[in-house]
Amino acid sequence: MTSSPATSSAVTIFKAARIRTMNPNRALATHVAVRDGRILAVGDATDCAAWQATWDCTLDERFAQRTLMPGFVEAHGHTMEGSLWNNLFLGYFERTAPNGHVEGGLKSIEAVVEKLKEEEAKLTDPDQALVAWGFDPIYYSERMTRRHLDAVSATRPIVIMHASLHLLNVNTPVMERGNMLGQSNVEGILRDAEGVETGELQEMAAMNMAARVVGEAMAVRDVDADTLRTYGRAAVNAGVTTTTDLHQRLNDDSLAAFLSVTREADFPIRIVPALGAIQWALDEGIARARELKTQGNDRLYMGLVKIMTDGSIQGFTGRLKWPGYHNGAPNGLWNVPPAQLKAMILAYHEAGMQMHCHVNGDQASEFVIDVMEEALTKAPRPDHRHVLQHCQMADRAQFRRMKALGLSANLFANHIFYWGEQHYALTMGPDKARRMDACGTALAEGVQFSVHCDVPVTPLNPLFTAWCAVNRLTSEGRIMGPEECLPVEEALKAITIGAAYQLKLDHLVGSIEVGKFADFAVLDSDPAEVEPMKLREVRVLGTISAGQWYQSAIPLDQAPVPDVTIPDAPVPA
Repeated sequence: MTSSPATSSAVTIFKAARIRTMNPNRALATHVAVRDGRILAVGDATDCAAWQATWDCTLDERFAQRTLMPGFVEAHGHTMEGSLWNNLFLGYFERTAPNGHVEGGLKSIEAVVEKLKEEEAKLTDPDQALVAWGFDPIYYSERMTRRHLDAVSATRPIVIMHASLHLLNVNTPVMERGNMLGQSNVEGILRDAEGVETGELQEMAAMNMAARVVGEAMAVRDVDADTLRTYGRAAVNAGVTTTTDLHQRLNDDSLAAFLSVTREADFPIRIVPALGAIQWALDEGIARARELKTQGNDRLYMGLVKIMTDGSIQGFTGRLKWPGYHNGAPNGLWNVPPAQLKAMILAYHEAGMQMHCHVNGDQASEFVIDVMEEALTKAPRPDHRHVLQHCQMADRAQFRRMKALGLSANLFANHIFYWGEQHYALTMGPDKARRMDACGTALAEGVQFSVHCDVPVTPLNPLFTAWCAVNRLTSEGRIMGPEECLPVEEALKAITIGAAYQLKLDHLVGSIEVGKFADFAVLDSDPAEVEPMKLREVRVLGTISAGQWYQSAIPLDQAPVPDVTIPDAPVPA
């Protein structure tokens, strides 16, 4: 066997039943050659024979009956998935933790309270806060109040994070210690019809008051080595090899954790953190963002900036255009006053930063599009790649404007399954709910787009996210706006090369092409060949990252996503 001068190190050839490359120049293959963590060649059995005759190589056939795809790219996730599981999960739907254990499935407020009582009884330190997450009252017939939590403990601080991470419920001790009772100058402290504080806190200003009471117990956005390693395990379970942490303070401590862990030889993902602009004074934030762009390595990429505008639609804090919420709820909240938001967007754009802007309601989308138009008129920038994140209620006219301005959209397709029924009945109403997360419109209008799960808001599982975009089924089997359904091929693009584009990493990941990183998702079948309704049933066996194999912790006989009863002939909404 001879060795080419161009190949000084050994080559591994992975053989698969099918390799779906997401590269239109060679869409399908059966063999991929890897050297030094990168893709050296892609081809078929004939090509493989030529490689073996030329290179010092090893043929790895353990995936010979499996499908390889580019490692999935989650362009809107949060590393706090790696730390939240240290707390009690109170989800309405069952959910799989990074270690493969199933939690949640609480179908009543009473079940939630009982679970909290069980957890509270385990705590021996009377001053230790009880923190839980994943709760959402929109599924129940009543809102949680501090009366419910005071029944768990009237002395211990209790904080319950909603699934959206935009709202909290707290008990009376938290409100007393946080000086929230009788507080009238902080927006977001919810009151009942008699003006009494209910214990529900909406958006950042009010939530931060509770966070100060419980201190480190609520530092779930902070990054440390264990959080990142756990997040990496969750990514392997989902076939994800590149992901974001789309809102981080990125102070010296968190930066050190990112730099340290991403240099570990067995860390399985590439990660793209975004500086949370809301957490910095404007001039300091721009200076920090510029400094961060000089940092990083092959598994850590800096340069994104996250802009927060409105809140959560299912939490009734998203900002909507007329006529507002279907059930008559007041319009939502701005996390930053609009004048300050405008100054922030203009300044970060002029500083050359790529912005990912949180916009849930259509009023928030319109506001950001207006400001982006002004910014690009004043300071034109080729290939800026600013992204509207979530972008759930954007209409066709707004997508046309996005296209004209070069903006892209990362759509929260999972919402259709997890909250579609609630949007249909409560938040948007039947007509507007049909156009939520309008992937079909984005495709038709030529807008660059991807889809995401916003982990830990919903589970990290890009194939399930693709299933949501393709089928648009709610948890009760209703097709929510069939006109917006994506073809499977487009949904697969959205979780690979489309998401990589939004992170400015499409030259490195998102497709299986020569020169890119050897990052693959290993699947039990080809998602492009199964029936569209069965896309969510395709199993992830693990990932290959830089040519190294990582096995999923989820047993093959365990359902990867919530079950849904699908009628023989689902009826469109």
